[in-house]
Amino acid sequence: MRRSKLEIYIDIIEALVIYGPMKSTRITYKAKVNFNVLKTVLKDLIDKELVEVRRLKKNNVVYSATAKARPLLSKFKELTDCLPITEEAAMRKVGVFY
Repeated sequence: MRRSKLEIYIDIIEALVIYGPMKSTRITYKAKVNFNVLKTVLKDLIDKELVEVRRLKKNNVVYSATAKARPLLSKFKELTDCLPITEEAAMRKVGVFY
């Protein structure tokens, strides 16, 4: 099932909140997202101040969720409980698959 852009954003933020600062390769595995998509989404999240870049050494970069990003997860969870925001939730609601 294809995820919406919003779901990909949330999956990346959630991975960073749960597992802490990570390199981009690890984020791809935890958030189950293609590396090329990740690069684009990380840039958007950094621009929106939801993710920050931390430089550990000369070439080592990790990404972490900002304090601004954390409340978004709980709000997203509340919305998905009330409304079928995700395509998968909408399909379940109408009984297309379980």
